[in-house]
Amino acid sequence: MSKHIIFFHGGAGEEDYEADEKLVASLQSVLGATYSVHYPFLRNEETPDYGRRKQIGHGISASPEDVILVGHSLGASMLLVYLSENAIAKKIAGIFLIATPFWNGEEDWVKPLKLQSDYAEKLDKKIPLFFYHCLDDEEVPFAHFTIYRQQLPWASFREIPAGGHQLNNDLTLVAKDIKSIR
Repeated sequence: MSKHIIFFHGGAGEEDYEADEKLVASLQSVLGATYSVHYPFLRNEETPDYGRRKQIGHGISASPEDVILVGHSLGASMLLVYLSENAIAKKIAGIFLIATPFWNGEEDWVKPLKLQSDYAEKLDKKIPLFFYHCLDDEEVPFAHFTIYRQQLPWASFREIPAGGHQLNNDLTLVAKDIKSIR
């Protein structure tokens, strides 16, 4: 039986979904046949934030036990929001977040994307949590990675010298960490 992974894409549309398909292909290729990577398209229902929360919740609840969760960019930040705001009935084997924005500011469009101030206390510290960020990410400033590192000291952080926002479409490092949790 293969190990179940759900990959939540970044951005808010089909173009972003298609861009992240290369990340999914890299991950599946490196992990091999003992892992099954599911890649749902997160539609923009209602608003991208609340619609995504529902879709992420549905994906997790419909998955088998010991699911592995991977998110990129907006998908990673919305996954973190979901996990910190909801009781999760499924056993999660690990959480892997790539180029994760840390939303701040008081603009109306930002408020629904932001983590609650006590989010770190609400995350299950027994679940392996990994963050990945390239120093040369042109979309999400590296300073966001530093904020997570300060607020989640029990998590594992992988600082990557180069690769941009898409990690050069190479998730070998993420795959290695996924294999290490088993």
